[in-house]
Amino acid sequence: MDSIREAFFEALHLVQYYAREHVILCLIPAFFLAGIIAVFVQQGAIIKYFGAKAIKWKSYMVASVSGMVLAVCSCTILPLFSGIHKRGAGLGPAVAFLYSGPAINILAIILTARILGVEIGLARMIGAVIFAIIIGLLMAFFFRKEEKQRSEKAMAFPDDAGERPMWKTALLFFSLVGVLVFANWGSPGNAQGFWHQVWASQWVITSVFAVLFSLTLIFVLRLKFLNVIASVAAVIIAALLSPGIPEIPFAVGFIALALITWAEKGEPREWLLSTWSFTRQIVPLLFAGVFVAGFLLGAPGTEGQGIIPDHWVAGLVGGNSLAANLFASLFGALMYFATLTEVPIIEGLMHSGMGKGPALALLLAGPAISLPNMLVIHSVLGTRKTAVFIMLVVSMASLSGLIYGELF
Repeated sequence: MDSIREAFFEALHLVQYYAREHVILCLIPAFFLAGIIAVFVQQGAIIKYFGAKAIKWKSYMVASVSGMVLAVCSCTILPLFSGIHKRGAGLGPAVAFLYSGPAINILAIILTARILGVEIGLARMIGAVIFAIIIGLLMAFFFRKEEKQRSEKAMAFPDDAGERPMWKTALLFFSLVGVLVFANWGSPGNAQGFWHQVWASQWVITSVFAVLFSLTLIFVLRLKFLNVIASVAAVIIAALLSPGIPEIPFAVGFIALALITWAEKGEPREWLLSTWSFTRQIVPLLFAGVFVAGFLLGAPGTEGQGIIPDHWVAGLVGGNSLAANLFASLFGALMYFATLTEVPIIEGLMHSGMGKGPALALLLAGPAISLPNMLVIHSVLGTRKTAVFIMLVVSMASLSGLIYGELF
């Protein structure tokens, strides 16, 4: 009973951590980004670059390196994946985007190379790009009949050019991406160098992107000038009254954004309603998955543990056997890793005897998928496609770890 009680409190701790660290700074911006894709990005543009008739090498290359721009975790990528899939993106490029978003986080790869070694850092980067392309191609091949029917339905929609140039929508989108990326920029673990300077200036850079985003609300979406200025003033006041607590001005800013978009009929209100639709679909599943992951495996960075003891995990991933690599992949697939937390966790496991092969397997599987994100992917793709996607990630991560362990 004591172990169950401890696992229960670990699950609550992980839910609390997730809500504090990821909902306001990560997920809410991601939901608004998904809303931009759903409302402002023309369906024809998505189909042109990611649909059935798109140039394959271009669509897969763009999707596979998207993580270098986004730098998000396995849960934050979900609204964006759902958005482009809903707008007609082919299954292959959409899945490549889903995998690469959290897997090719440039700062996480640099941190991996610095702490775990250059070889494993390069192996993670190369493996993640190749994984994204191969998994996308295999998913498209396995479900080619269903995708053919879906692409034919998507082609039936008129390619409405709309009144707004695409560059204006892109400016709106990427200004909010800038806020999302730099608000969540983690410490590089080194008190000098370029990446440390970026981290030290993260709130200045975030503020610049926030100002740019505010200007796009005025000049691109044509929201009322006074409403936007009043919202900006509210955020500044909240920041001054709560130094060192960025979640408060962020919360004020997104509440203000919801109010001023609701006040405008047409596209702005549709944007808010689409954002709420993604939120309502994804958030309950995410929190349920986070709770279960915490109950089974505990919360990273705490002294407690879940139902599965930590020393069991360390004992099962020693050496470089197929079983060790497979277990590391499965452990990574189920465990929830916040962005960058996988590196110190694997460092600790390696000190406890984890082999280099299983370490790479966990790095390739863990940040890209988790139990919470599996539940949401299931709600978007269905049981069969989700099961195949998970099996591809786990099996390829295991095989890669096995090969890497033999070579190094």
